[in-house]
Amino acid sequence: MPVAIADLRNGLAANLQTIPSLRVTSTVPDQVNPPIAIISLDKINYQRAFARGLTEYLFKITVIVSRSDVRNAQNKLDQYVASDGTYSVLNALENDRTLGGVAADSTMMSLDAYGSVVIGETTYLSAEFSVQVFAL
Repeated sequence: MPVAIADLRNGLAANLQTIPSLRVTSTVPDQVNPPIAIISLDKINYQRAFARGLTEYLFKITVIVSRSDVRNAQNKLDQYVASDGTYSVLNALENDRTLGGVAADSTMMSLDAYGSVVIGETTYLSAEFSVQVFAL
């Protein structure tokens, strides 16, 4: 039986919730309350194995921090994009690559964007990551 996309998002969220003080949502929120990680589905590649044996899901993880003090905001965002450390999104996501057993494998692919983002009338700093998940 194919895995539910919500289960994959929830598995990613569970991994990210190990990062101290980071709010995590597996659905797009109406409002942001930084620091927050937002998980969204970016793309699905079907039939990565014969007879629909494997599907590739590509997710975007967007981490948003408050920009009230630009220097502190950038220092905080740098901790999230670091390849190691307590606040590393990479570390958190790769702690359980099966996402609680719902995926065959998952891996962080890249940091795709880093900089200012305007939401509503407020400017924040954000980092956007690409995560690849393989599931049946």
